[in-house]
Amino acid sequence: MKITVIGTGNIGSSIVRGLAQGAFFSASDITCTDIFEANLEKIKAFNSDINTTQDNQAAVREADIIVLAVKPWRMEPTLSEICPALDFSRQIVVSIAAGITFEQLLSYIPRKYKTVHPTLFRVMPNTAIAVMSSMTFVASHNASQDQKETILSIFKELGHAMLVEEQLMPAATALASSGIAYAMRYIRAAMEGGVEMGFYPQVAREIVIHTVKGAVDLLIANGSNPETEIDKVTTPGGITIKGLNEMEIAGFSASVVRGLKASK
Repeated sequence: MKITVIGTGNIGSSIVRGLAQGAFFSASDITCTDIFEANLEKIKAFNSDINTTQDNQAAVREADIIVLAVKPWRMEPTLSEICPALDFSRQIVVSIAAGITFEQLLSYIPRKYKTVHPTLFRVMPNTAIAVMSSMTFVASHNASQDQKETILSIFKELGHAMLVEEQLMPAATALASSGIAYAMRYIRAAMEGGVEMGFYPQVAREIVIHTVKGAVDLLIANGSNPETEIDKVTTPGGITIKGLNEMEIAGFSASVVRGLKASK
């Protein structure tokens, strides 16, 4: 199986690097393109077996899967450019562009190339894909169960992947893609609190990062609800419940929900 990634910016290059380190593809079965030669040079420096080119049509002809990791405003011209080289009867097209619906993607394909109904996927990772720890959402259009499982398996090599209905993609983006920034903001705030209480910034950073990691590890290992783990820490009359209540008075939970809904 061969895969082509068009666009090797931050997300595209992270996908390429992750796939080259996984078991699904050998590096020589991966091709990537970019309008900037410098981006392709970085990919070659990472693994010289990865194929690079600035010819999008040539890159997609032999591919089984084409990943379009371009900005939303470049999606229409990119699809129009590669359509003459695509064979929708055997190839899968995957869009990474946020906010571009299947209806829009289909409208970008000139009528004369729609000899069969295309198999399309929308995939929304987050920036943790750079360290192969993304929370990635996958929506499908005109895909078989085998094709769905294939795309899920590919992105599970880059973290965790989940199949959702297309109408949930905006919420998924808020919860995981924007959500990673919200998690970072909590970490930053906790670090600032640590400094105010007397720790040096780098020490506060280490403490907070490992505390957050420990919280996540507990939830994964125990399969528990966060409130269950909170109950283990909040002894009656103790300092933890006092801290939690002060955060709630300041609107902690409500502000998180409002922020998520605002970014949907």
